[in-house]
Amino acid sequence: MRVFLDTFNDQRRAYVLGWNPLGIQQDGIMTEGSGTDFSVDIVMESKGMITSDGWTLEVAIPFKSLRYEAGKGKLWGIHIARNIDRFNDEFDSWMPMSRDISSQLVQEGHITGLENISTERTLEVIPSVTVSETGKRVNALTLAQLAANPALLDPGRTLNEPLKFDLGVTAKYSLTPTITLDLAINPDFAQVEADQTVVTANQRFPIFFEEKRPFFLEGIDIFRTPIQAVHTRAISDPDIAVKLSGKRGRNTFGILLASDNAPGNFTKEDRQDAKALPAIQRFLDKNAYVGILRLKRDVGKQSYIGLLLTSYNFIEKHNQLGGIDGRFQISKQKTFSFQLLGSTSRRCFFEPALDPHRPGPSDGCFGGYDPDPNDPNKLSTTPTQTNNYYRTGNGLAYQFSYNRDGRHFYYGANGNGQTRNYRADLGFTRRLNTNFEGAYLGYSSEQKPKAKLINWNFNDNFGTNFNWQGLSQNFYHEASGNLNFQHNTSLGFGVDNGYERLFEEEFGSKRTATHSGAFFGSPGRSTTQHGFYMFGNTKPSQKYSFNMFLNFNWNSFDYDFGATPKFIRVSPAAFANPNAALDPGPGKSVDLNLSFNYQPTKPLNMSLSYEQSKLRRNDTGLLAYQDNIYSFRSTYQFSRFLFARARIDYDTLSSNARGQFLFGYTPNPGTAFYVGYNDDLTRNGFSPFTRQLEPGFRRNGRTFFIKMSYLFRKSFGG
Repeated sequence: MRVFLDTFNDQRRAYVLGWNPLGIQQDGIMTEGSGTDFSVDIVMESKGMITSDGWTLEVAIPFKSLRYEAGKGKLWGIHIARNIDRFNDEFDSWMPMSRDISSQLVQEGHITGLENISTERTLEVIPSVTVSETGKRVNALTLAQLAANPALLDPGRTLNEPLKFDLGVTAKYSLTPTITLDLAINPDFAQVEADQTVVTANQRFPIFFEEKRPFFLEGIDIFRTPIQAVHTRAISDPDIAVKLSGKRGRNTFGILLASDNAPGNFTKEDRQDAKALPAIQRFLDKNAYVGILRLKRDVGKQSYIGLLLTSYNFIEKHNQLGGIDGRFQISKQKTFSFQLLGSTSRRCFFEPALDPHRPGPSDGCFGGYDPDPNDPNKLSTTPTQTNNYYRTGNGLAYQFSYNRDGRHFYYGANGNGQTRNYRADLGFTRRLNTNFEGAYLGYSSEQKPKAKLINWNFNDNFGTNFNWQGLSQNFYHEASGNLNFQHNTSLGFGVDNGYERLFEEEFGSKRTATHSGAFFGSPGRSTTQHGFYMFGNTKPSQKYSFNMFLNFNWNSFDYDFGATPKFIRVSPAAFANPNAALDPGPGKSVDLNLSFNYQPTKPLNMSLSYEQSKLRRNDTGLLAYQDNIYSFRSTYQFSRFLFARARIDYDTLSSNARGQFLFGYTPNPGTAFYVGYNDDLTRNGFSPFTRQLEPGFRRNGRTFFIKMSYLFRKSFGG
């Protein structure tokens, strides 16, 4: 059962509150054009009961858990709906819903009688304490012992660090029913659940990881824009953070300020490393200062125009960003969105076409000193060479999207781009000096809920990337189809054809008359590419489900990074000289994802997944890399609030096994008690000290922790 509450009746944003027959809660915020964010937590009470002829549910949602407008003549938008999983996830709505209209909230119903709702102010304080004990693997042999006998295998030893106590507090104060002030002082941002294990071999661009910390997730939708210029994981470890957000009339705003100690927080080993110290000394124990301002103005019925400003400042690294964005409901079926950002930065920039230089201690790109040629354990007075130059750089980023939704036929066009000097130090940027322009269209057949084939759909999309110098980087065309059957079963196929072009300056130096380039041989590479993929899923009963994705691609690029220590570089240039410049080349790649979920009883849920990614080069016929990731997860729900969870991941590329075991009691958002143990092992892997093969299991590190927090809630006025 789900209730959508549009507490401002603006048809743009709504609380999504859901419950299963046992009263277990799901909560989130739906934003038109952005989907639903289920990371938020809302304090409410619910209880369900399964009876002989169905089930009943009782729910109490305190007004002080919501942001809202109330008073004489005020309305709230509301949808009441039910998802029936056994009927192929059938969605039944209280109000008529048409798939021929792009907006769901414009079709909502309304409730009245809001004149006498209390306008009390609420203070929430959540103190927390985390007690942890960490052990990590360190050298058992000295550098002198290893240098005297290179054949020695350093077994390492586990060093247990002193017991650590972390105290923190977060607070929330509702200035009005629509405006909230949040404060975090020395918050405990340890993640109860670690990031998912992913394939990292042959990756050109950074990998995105979701934000999981409650303080930043609360009200995060206001800071989300078409371009990901705000990604709060960039604020790693704040000493203090303040957030003010809310809505008045047609105006929505958000302000976030933080002092982050992570950039200057170096480990004990780094501080005691004589070689590393000159490069980091000026940063030790210094904080980065962060500021974000977001404004939105509702325009018309379902449109808005917005402003975003961000500021990041650290020693020799400064970034200021600003721009506008908007979303416009052109008709019931058509929408257009855009964003335009500009950035100015004072920092180190990599200059592929300039000769390397040796910046001194007064230069912003100073990276320490070279080792003494007569004694590798000492430093010389010669600064380390780099292609980074400290300067000011101005950049631009843009995004646009036009979409026409429909019951059967839909299409759209979209594009985005970032210049070479664009930086968003508080956001996430996958690629620079690129533009993408593309389009799509599709058709979905009429739903036939009782038929064996419920419906089918076809999608076609294409796009191209090119840099700001006008040179093509890639082109693709993809066509796919999907069949949906009974028992939540679907099967789909797709083909794609394209072209990819590489430039050496995207990987390192660009060759000139005075220095060589990043590539061996030609300064560029290009190839046509062809692919085929299939995907499917089924859930024939409530007890188990299965998902699958398989992709074959011909002429995918091996970027010649290697995947050491298991996979050395296998390009022709690397065979002749292991230290040769990069020699990318095409090959055949295979990607496979399988997952199986089994729920033998209502309290117990288990899942097993397998992911494989590999690539074999065409020119040498050798395997560039192969990574297999096995993941097992299990949760036992003793009661609505009490659970135990286990997770085990094994990555064959790194020969790494990680175990995470957690016992938790969470009676409401804010009040929680956790006991956890994390273990990090290597099986038949390589020593982190000597890179020699180590048979059997070796422990890299482990952590035991207890985390407690309690929600104190007090209301004033009314």
